[in-house]
Amino acid sequence: MAGYKLPDFDNLPAIQGMPQGCAWGVFDTDGKKDVFGTINLITPDIVTAAASEIQEGISVSLNWPIGAIETPSFLRKGLEHKVIDFRDSAMPLHGFDDEPTGTAYNGTKGSIEAFQQNFGDEDKDQKHPTLDHWHSRGCLVARGVLIDYKAWADHKGVQYDLFDAHRIQISEIEQVAADQGVKFRQGDVLIIRTGFTEALSTMTGQQQSEALSTYRSIGVDGSKESAKWFWNKHFAAVAGDMIAFEAMPPLNDDGSEGAVSGLVLHQYFLAMFGMPIGELWDLEALSKTCSRLGRYSFMLTSSPLNVPGSIGSPPNAIAIF
Repeated sequence: MAGYKLPDFDNLPAIQGMPQGCAWGVFDTDGKKDVFGTINLITPDIVTAAASEIQEGISVSLNWPIGAIETPSFLRKGLEHKVIDFRDSAMPLHGFDDEPTGTAYNGTKGSIEAFQQNFGDEDKDQKHPTLDHWHSRGCLVARGVLIDYKAWADHKGVQYDLFDAHRIQISEIEQVAADQGVKFRQGDVLIIRTGFTEALSTMTGQQQSEALSTYRSIGVDGSKESAKWFWNKHFAAVAGDMIAFEAMPPLNDDGSEGAVSGLVLHQYFLAMFGMPIGELWDLEALSKTCSRLGRYSFMLTSSPLNVPGSIGSPPNAIAIF
C-alpha cells in the first residue's frame, strides 16, 4: 500500500548548494520536474484505504471562518466582502454575487514579476508547484490523523501559553499518538490541535491584535531533527490550528531567538520536501467527534480554490468518519 519507497532524510541525494534533507528530484519522472511534492504519496491505494475510515457517516468541517482574525498579521490583507446588488446595475437583475479579491520546491526560481507573467489562464508548462495543480489529481483525499495536543495536555496537567513560543516536541507528538492508539502510515495528513483558533475566537479584534502583535505563538519545535522526523514518517501534508504550524520565533543554532523569517520547518517542508502546510484550521468540533467516537483517524478531503498560480487558499477541508 505504500506506493513509494523513499530514502530516509539522511540518505536523500545531495543537492549542490542545499543542506542535507533536500528532496528535489525524488518525485521527478521522465525528465519532467515534479510540482506536487509529498502529495505524490497519496496514491490510489492510499485513497482506497482512507475510504475505509468512513464508518459512522459523520462529516466535520475544519474551516475556520474567513475573516475570523479581524486584523491579520504578517502584512496580510483582511477580509473585504463586498456584496454586489444587481438591481443597481445597467442590466437590473434580482440577485447578488460576491466580488472576488484577487527558491521554491524542486529548484523553482524567479522574481515575483516573472512568476506572475508565467500565469495567464493556466500554467501551461507546469513549471511552478502551485496549488491549482492539485485539481488535476482530484485534489487531496487521504487519511487524516488528529494529534489532539490540547486535550492531552489538559489531561496531563501540562500548561502552556498559546501566544508564546511553547515548542511542541516530537516526543510529545509520539506520546499523544500512543495514548490515542494512533499508528502513522505513509501518505497520512498529520493534524495538530493546540486550541489556538479557539482562543482567538473568544477575543475582540483589539484583543486579537494585541495577542498577535509580538509574533510569538505555540507550534511544533522548529529544528532539523523535527524536519527529519516528519520526512521519515512520509506524511503527505501537515496542518494545525496554529498560525505558523511551528513555534514562533524560531531558535538560532546557539539557542537564541531568531527572526520570524528564519522559520526552520517552513523551509524544509515547503521548499525542500514540497510538503504542504495547513494553518489556522478549526479543530474543536473534530476533537469532540474523535473523543466521542474513540478514534483519531478519518478520511480527509481538501480542495483549494482553483486559481491558476495560486500560492495559498482556504483549505475547504472536511473530515469524514
